[in-house]
Amino acid sequence: MPNILASATWAKNGVTVAGGNGNGDAINQLLKHNRIVIDDDQTLIVADGQNDRIIQWKKGDTIGEVVAGGNGKGNGLNQLKGPRNVLIDKETDSLIICDTGRVNGLAMNDQRYLYVSDNAKQEVRRYQWGDKNGIIVAGGNGQGKHLNQLSVPTCLFVDSEQNVYMSDNWNHHVMKWAKATSNNRVMRWPQGAKQGTVVVGGNSQGAEANQFNGPRGLSFDRHDNLYVSDSNNHRVQRFSIE
Repeated sequence: MPNILASATWAKNGVTVAGGNGNGDAINQLLKHNRIVIDDDQTLIVADGQNDRIIQWKKGDTIGEVVAGGNGKGNGLNQLKGPRNVLIDKETDSLIICDTGRVNGLAMNDQRYLYVSDNAKQEVRRYQWGDKNGIIVAGGNGQGKHLNQLSVPTCLFVDSEQNVYMSDNWNHHVMKWAKATSNNRVMRWPQGAKQGTVVVGGNSQGAEANQFNGPRGLSFDRHDNLYVSDSNNHRVQRFSIE
């Protein structure tokens, strides 16, 4: 898990590393995909929701490989139904997949705390294994554009300092919440912070390199580069750390 400085910044323009070939079900396409994760080899794993599959893109590849689902929508053991999230559980060397539901974002830290974004309550909660209630770590102040609010929080990432990064879908940005702390942006909340800061996006809805259209997932590679699942643009964008 990367240890990202609270002062870290990223390039404002992204580079497409998966998809970007229009919407569809070919293995070089995505269709309103959701969560993304990066493994230690910089392989990108995508929950390709409306294609009912999990697809991976190795570094530098122009086409992906289906690793779960892809056999039509359904409840069979070889099928998925609009998967929204995928996690890599390193302790068991397996994928944890969340199918369609109110929960949009899942993340796990090094202590195996589970973070869950609830797009109905506009909040993120942290759970220990076996804990049914959890505690609010971001949002929880109603839906809105203020820096202490969320508007359909979707996917999450937690760094080694327990800072929470999330794609704030209807605000079109990515936010960061430091530990204890429709807009198209990614925001950062440091630990203990009461409001976040925009780190990429926030330039209204669009398809330019500095814009998003419904970001739903984000992840970091081992070099701390930021990857954003730009769902309605059917692409994954990489923002290099500066």
